Amino acid sequence: MTSTMKKMTCRVLAVSLLALSFQTANAGMIGADQAAAAGAAQTDRGMVMSVLARADTAAQLQAQGIDPAAARARVAAMTDQEVQALAQDIHTAPAGAMSSGGWIAVILIAGLVWYFAFRK
Repeated sequence: MTSTMKKMTCRVLAVSLLALSFQTANAGMIGADQAAAAGAAQTDRGMVMSVLARADTAAQLQAQGIDPAAARARVAAMTDQEVQALAQDIHTAPAGAMSSGGWIAVILIAGLVWYFAFRK
């Protein structure tokens, strides 16, 4: 009985070894640019999420009728390239840009200073 059980077990193991495919592990080197790109994608996503978590950003989104939680969910669903483009837009956006009224005030003050300082 034990001999037939051993033979049957050996046959099942032999068939399973031949029938099942083996996957071998591949180790390889990755370049520094690939490693940096993966880290940059996470950094950009974290930066965009932190901007969305700010209270003033949430207030602006709500003023425009956008739910801040929905905006965060949309950013989480974006691809790395989309998040990188959004982060680049945030980095290059003016941080306190003057409105047209601000520029008019600067020009008016500069004109008055020039008029009173350099008139004869």
